[in-house]
Amino acid sequence: MSQVIPLGPGARMLTTREAALRLGVSLRTVQLWVEADILPAARTPGGHRRIPYNAVEALALSTGLGGEPLARPSGRSVGAMVGLEEPLPEQPRRRRVSEMGLGVPTVDVLLVADDPAWQARCTQALAPFGAAVKLRFAETGYLALLQIGQSAPDLLITNLELPGMDGLAMLRTLERCESIAGMRVLALTHLDDHELARRGGVPTCAELLHLPVSAEAVALRVGRWLLGQRVS
Repeated sequence: MSQVIPLGPGARMLTTREAALRLGVSLRTVQLWVEADILPAARTPGGHRRIPYNAVEALALSTGLGGEPLARPSGRSVGAMVGLEEPLPEQPRRRRVSEMGLGVPTVDVLLVADDPAWQARCTQALAPFGAAVKLRFAETGYLALLQIGQSAPDLLITNLELPGMDGLAMLRTLERCESIAGMRVLALTHLDDHELARRGGVPTCAELLHLPVSAEAVALRVGRWLLGQRVS
């Protein structure tokens, strides 16, 4: 949801299309990030979204995203004409992370799901995060435990309805072994709260999402977590 944000006299604002170009993602992805408060945005008197340039740069640096560098606008931009921006002196272009030789921290994400189509959709939805997200897969709770035993992920995204050992049994095993400590967990389920309680519930550390949800909705939560990690 777009919000009213305080703007300094020299605040540079970008259109959603300019932000998408800078981040190297689709226009729809930027719109989703604004709606999810991953990117702050203001609205012009005409109802158009404008995103602070500094917020876009912070997201690019924290996630490793980077599309085309944006040139300084010549003369007065649309933001300046509607009173959202005052022109600034020409500044040197900020180099991309790859050009500066800085390593981008990679977040290890384990996605547990037995549906190849869902895995593919999540892979596509997380693609805009580039090198900031390392995605691996497991098809059952048992295979997930094997992977976690070898290398615990930073973020575990699991369906609770799985063949063989289901997600609830896997999470309870991790809880007993204290392997879940320090791990972020996102659990997806078709079960209602009553049925989950009847089956023993989910660990308090897990964020629960009731299906159906889109792969883009899952990616938005990953994006929020990435920004939270950057702040912390």
